Amino acid sequence: MYKSAPQVLGIMNNITKHILILSFILLIGNHWTHAQQDPQYTQYMYNTQVINPGYIGSKDNTSIGLLGRTQWINFEGAPKTGTLTFSTPLGYMESMAIGASLVHDEIGPSIETNFTVDYAYSLKVSEIGKLSFGVKAGVDVLDVDFSRLNVENPGDVFETNIDSKLQPQFGLGLYYFTDKFYAGASLPNVFKTKHFDSANIDDIVNGNQGLGETTAAEELHWFFISGYVFDLSENVKFKPATMVKLVAGAPLQWDLSANFLLQEKITLGAAYRLNAAVTAMAGFQVSDQLFIGVGYDYQTTKIETYSDGSYEVMFRFDLFNNVGRIVTPRFF
Repeated sequence: MYKSAPQVLGIMNNITKHILILSFILLIGNHWTHAQQDPQYTQYMYNTQVINPGYIGSKDNTSIGLLGRTQWINFEGAPKTGTLTFSTPLGYMESMAIGASLVHDEIGPSIETNFTVDYAYSLKVSEIGKLSFGVKAGVDVLDVDFSRLNVENPGDVFETNIDSKLQPQFGLGLYYFTDKFYAGASLPNVFKTKHFDSANIDDIVNGNQGLGETTAAEELHWFFISGYVFDLSENVKFKPATMVKLVAGAPLQWDLSANFLLQEKITLGAAYRLNAAVTAMAGFQVSDQLFIGVGYDYQTTKIETYSDGSYEVMFRFDLFNNVGRIVTPRFF
């Protein structure tokens, strides 16, 4: 049954209110301007645990997520990323959840893997909403094999690889949620750990010697996310969502997406990444336990001339659902 005119008007008022909230977040980003070093994800709304540990406090079931991303197909040395996540409520203590995240990222000659244990504690702050506080702690491992580079005039800087450089990782996150709305802010790593600096290698290859180390300190990555689910009809749900990533010294990264859930089985959507890409997404609720999502990015920059876009696929397994709390999929 479709909504009446007053109900539709109420939905539009809700959309306006949440657009204003998201616009405020974007205004904060104007005060931020070193390169972004963390991996990026098209299906960020289904991979939230990696960037915000508070997210697991919103889950009332055991969940396992697997995501693979190949960026800039046919572009030599382009990024390849894989993530594995696990989360579960802590026994009968509905306010606590634990989990783990594994992120494996390859770009050029570097391979970086980080593993964290995640914990969240949630508080009921209103009749319909909860606020979840999350922390993540673990280790980051960096390997750089310079033999994978095609260097015309190799020098001393390319003769010593980086082998299993261990660094600590500690992150924080806040996540507010209801059955239809969510908003979060997070800092996945508060330490300025060392990353492979591909820009530095480019300078050396081009003859600009004497620029020092080929690893660079990671700048702090702030993430702000939000989304809302609107019931357009009994069989159609609409979810606009956004993610803003702020890195000191780097351009603002803003993702804006729109997804439709049909018959609680099929998800179709599109997204735009500011000055970077447009995206098509699709998801399939194969069973009560299994969701499969796919995404394709078309680059809006010159790099699309040398590549065939970026592809992403994900699997989410939800086990031991607590059907007493949410009858239908929450869509995030």
